[in-house]
Amino acid sequence: MAYKITETCDACGTCFETCPSEAIIKGEPRYSIEADKCIDCAACEAVCPTKSIVQV
Repeated sequence: MAYKITETCDACGTCFETCPSEAIIKGEPRYSIEADKCIDCAACEAVCPTKSIVQV
């Protein structure tokens, strides 16, 4: 299962810094996750202050 970043993302960068597989892509107005790079570790979900990362 991969993860995705929802509309509530405020682009704080916490997930980007945490991702061990570099699957997070910086963006405006929010970040996104490259599903093919995501290793399903849930590190990003655990640190997201806005709870904007969900499993799909």
